[in-house]
Amino acid sequence: MTASLHPSLLFFAGALLLWVLPLIGRRVLILLVPAAAFLLITQLEAGTFFSYQLFGFDLSLLRVDKLSKAFGYVFTINALACFLFALHLKTRYEHTAAMVYIGAALGAVFAADLISLYLFWEIMAITSTFLVLARKTERAYGAAFRYVMVHIFGGLCLLAGILLQVNATGSVAFEGFNLQGLPTYLILIGFLVNAAAPPMNAWLSDAYPEATVTGGVIMTAYTTKTAVYTLIRGFAGWEILMVVGCAMAIYGIIWAILENDMRRILAYSIMNQVGFMVCGIGIGTSMAISGVVAHAFCHIIYKALLWMSAGSVLYLTGKSKCTDLGGLYKTMPLTMIFGTIGALAISSFPFLSGYTSKPMIIEAGVHEGLFWVWLILEIASAGVFLHAGIKFPYFVFFAKDNGLRPGEPPRHMLLAMAFLSFLCIFFGVYPQPLYDILPFPVDFHAYTFEHTLNQFQLLMFSALAFFMLLPLLKRTETISIDTDWIYRKGGRLFYTLVDRAFNGLNTWCDQLFVKRIPSLLTRFFEEPGGNVQKHGARLLAEATGEHGHLPEQEAKIDRRSRLGTYPVGAGVLLAVVFLTVMSYLFFV
Repeated sequence: MTASLHPSLLFFAGALLLWVLPLIGRRVLILLVPAAAFLLITQLEAGTFFSYQLFGFDLSLLRVDKLSKAFGYVFTINALACFLFALHLKTRYEHTAAMVYIGAALGAVFAADLISLYLFWEIMAITSTFLVLARKTERAYGAAFRYVMVHIFGGLCLLAGILLQVNATGSVAFEGFNLQGLPTYLILIGFLVNAAAPPMNAWLSDAYPEATVTGGVIMTAYTTKTAVYTLIRGFAGWEILMVVGCAMAIYGIIWAILENDMRRILAYSIMNQVGFMVCGIGIGTSMAISGVVAHAFCHIIYKALLWMSAGSVLYLTGKSKCTDLGGLYKTMPLTMIFGTIGALAISSFPFLSGYTSKPMIIEAGVHEGLFWVWLILEIASAGVFLHAGIKFPYFVFFAKDNGLRPGEPPRHMLLAMAFLSFLCIFFGVYPQPLYDILPFPVDFHAYTFEHTLNQFQLLMFSALAFFMLLPLLKRTETISIDTDWIYRKGGRLFYTLVDRAFNGLNTWCDQLFVKRIPSLLTRFFEEPGGNVQKHGARLLAEATGEHGHLPEQEAKIDRRSRLGTYPVGAGVLLAVVFLTVMSYLFFV
């Protein structure tokens, strides 16, 4: 029955087994699970499985078609490489979080209904947070808090949209949304938050660089690409996504060029590359969608390779800023070679995977006569080579030699990078196996003379611009301010205002109702009859102007109070007042 077994179950079961196996068993398990999941996906038959009813709705956990299988393939391939890279970890904590995180991503990709999608969506947000917390630094704790708060916002938008959509249509099916309205707009916002679309984009560049060395590698593949999958499934052809995608492509370049931290450079590069995918989804043609899937597939591979290269440097040197690095090619030549392959692949260098996938999206825009889309994406392509293709390897491995001599990382890390480097070259030289798994037939030929020549020209001019502007691009000890500044400062301001308003109100109420009023009531009820008579005597003295006899009257009242003797009229008056107040409270 493997044709209907859910791939995510292998990861969830693996997460449980991690807690009962010894170290050697855990190391075998984390490699066995993604390999078995990949083989399982190859055997999945088209259709829907794992159907059940909840709240009167028909739900299905497993929808198998070419789109879901394509993402399932690359998710499991990447998981195998990432766990191989993380083979040195001895604790169960990170591997457990990663297992559940990847399983939830597969669950979201194969979900056929909105409710199942939402459940897996939230599991992804929770478990990925632990990969940031696992670094156990103050910066990581702060980044994890902001990360989860942003994803709570996105999850609430998604949940509200799903509830309104179900109420409006009576269906929970996760198909293309044709009607535009508040429900679909809220769902779209929820998806775009996970895709790191501006202005809710800073969680990516804030949290990913603060994750652990291995956690950062794992996180690069799943959250944003699952969002890309959901946008393909639900919003293909929505023209607003072309605008959003182009904005993301340019935005990511600008901040990556300004950035000093190598992992933040790569984080902004994710935003830039996802921008290409979102733009392709907005174009919505068969060629554009196939291009998006192909580019997502290749991007997951070369981006993980880049993060492995950067992670190896961080693992061995403890440094992440470009100003602290340089000259590492001398003692880390293999890491430098693998990182450069990833850098050239993301830049769409011929004979590497990016060259056979990303141009499909640009070509789809040309076929639709979208000149402005073509122009912006070409500019973005040149910018990718500037910040990821040249800047990252140049400042990390070359540039100024800071005297660091760390040596190569452990063999399993090198093996993981070699595996992904092979895939980058394989799909760049022979992309047909990739084209065969795409959702639509592909009529695209990357290696035409005109296309290859144009790409070489674009890359060479970008390289020339980089070295001509190198004095301006040299990194300094600076930080870049992103949109997270708004909720960092705004959150503190909100906290201060709420603290002063509500805690001030609490203090005032404490003084009035806890201290002052009880004190007054205590003094009054020590001698209620005498106090009422004294107050009446004062009022009478003020009305008649005869204040001379007031001290004598108060002294007389005190003597009667000590003896417990009161005028009958005063007692009757108090009783009448009391009954009047109680009757008013009861009846009114």
